[in-house]
Amino acid sequence: MKESIRMTKQRRWSESKGHSSWQIFKIMAEFVDGFEALAKLGPCISIFGSARTQPGHAHYELAIEISKRLAEEGFGIISGGGPGIMEAANKGAQLGGGKSVGLNIELPFEQHSNPFIDRDANLNFEYFFVRKTMFTKYSQGFIMMPGGFGTMDEFFEVATLIQTGKMLQVPLILVGNDYWRGLVTWMQEIMVERASYVSPEDINLLQIADTADEVAQHVLNFYSKNPLQPNF
Repeated sequence: MKESIRMTKQRRWSESKGHSSWQIFKIMAEFVDGFEALAKLGPCISIFGSARTQPGHAHYELAIEISKRLAEEGFGIISGGGPGIMEAANKGAQLGGGKSVGLNIELPFEQHSNPFIDRDANLNFEYFFVRKTMFTKYSQGFIMMPGGFGTMDEFFEVATLIQTGKMLQVPLILVGNDYWRGLVTWMQEIMVERASYVSPEDINLLQIADTADEVAQHVLNFYSKNPLQPNF
């Protein structure tokens, strides 16, 4: 009996390793498809935020206004491709006459492609890490609207890449003083001042804005002093 159980476990382990080997080709295919599609784009700004934000909500309408304003300044807009803030970002991009890009992820809930993505810029991903690579490689700025765990994950991912020099410094803007100020204050008081786990200059990577004009001004001010270029 024990020998049978051992052999069954070994067989399953062997099958699992075989599956993992083939998985590499699926991952490579996602990278290749993403690189080929996004390399054709001009300068873009990524906008992150909650998939649960409904049309008519102040955050949804502000995301439209921000992306429209940035599109009018010549930037394409990249979103996660789904509903909520992502939909608002793509809608604003089209209203502003800019490129509207969606990087979808296969999820058991919440995620479905929104109707405001350009037909030739609607990409689908199975792997979060491939999708996040596309965001960071092809964005010249990051706008963080209010959101949940996914938005926080993307925010800290970008902040870490900039902090460690793995990505060029680009605008990193938190939209909504009432939503983000508590987190930034905590980082300043605990991470910087009390624990010294973050350097004071790292906090200066962040900008907080409340309006579309403020967001656009941060981006334009940055690129009046720095060249537009790929991140990696």
